[in-house]
Amino acid sequence: MSGDITLTSAQRSALLTLQNVADLSDRTQNRLTTGKKVNSVVDNAVSFFQAKSLSDRATDFTDRKDGIDQGISSITAALDTLESVDSLLKQMKGVAEAAKTQTATERASSTTQFEELGNQISQLIEDASYQGLNLLNNTGSQLDVAFSTRTASRLQVDGFDLNATSVTATGSRSLFTGVNTVVAAGTFGAALSFVGLSSLTNTGITATDDIAFTDFNQIGTNNSFLEAVDDVVANIDLAISRVRSVSAELGTNVAILQTRVDFTESYVNTLQGGADKLTLADLNEEGANLVALQTRQQLGIQSLAIAGQQQQAILALLN
Repeated sequence: MSGDITLTSAQRSALLTLQNVADLSDRTQNRLTTGKKVNSVVDNAVSFFQAKSLSDRATDFTDRKDGIDQGISSITAALDTLESVDSLLKQMKGVAEAAKTQTATERASSTTQFEELGNQISQLIEDASYQGLNLLNNTGSQLDVAFSTRTASRLQVDGFDLNATSVTATGSRSLFTGVNTVVAAGTFGAALSFVGLSSLTNTGITATDDIAFTDFNQIGTNNSFLEAVDDVVANIDLAISRVRSVSAELGTNVAILQTRVDFTESYVNTLQGGADKLTLADLNEEGANLVALQTRQQLGIQSLAIAGQQQQAILALLN
């Protein structure tokens, strides 16, 4: 047992020094391995908890950033759809304007094209979903993006019903305004016509000519009702304006979300940097410390050896 062995004061001092050097070497090697000077509460309780608080907040904002990125994607999907709708509306406008100078056969074909384009707009709007959220076919849909753990720090984007079949209090959020009934966004109804033309009286034509404008053949061989087509074109122009207005509104929200993404990335970097200042080790300093400790360890071993020389001399005399 160590209690039965008597060591000189010099030997005990040298041994204690070696033990301290070993402890410091272990700590230094651990810092070099982990890159941190504070790995647990034992190392430095104040710095540990301060750094943990900063790291936890950085994690919270990182999680929110994923939601913001998804929000941008949701709105981008709607914007891509609106760009396509704008293109189809322009094609519809071209078909309607061309019908003014066409033959009866050509106008029949134009009617088919016109209705198909309208149907494609309707289908396109219905397909504009991102992760189950469609911002273009339901005024009840809403994109809700949280920016932080605070309840008030969020952005809510209300949806539009561009395929609305009737004008309501929210009719201003539909594709065509002033519409009583629209079928598939472009189909001529049997008794009601496209985008608010319930009859030719809506175009300024006399009441004696009050008939439903059901297709481009209603223009007549003598081009009697060209005003009806002009009204169709005017309403398509309003629809194009509506699409661009919706795009502008959604685009503003994308800009807000992108600004938030940039802020979040910068803020998380600042938080993590602050945590690192409290916990990270200076590897150059720790490397120098390890070299110094190795030197001290060698010196301690030599000191212990010197301290034992007196006892070795006594042993030599006894021999």
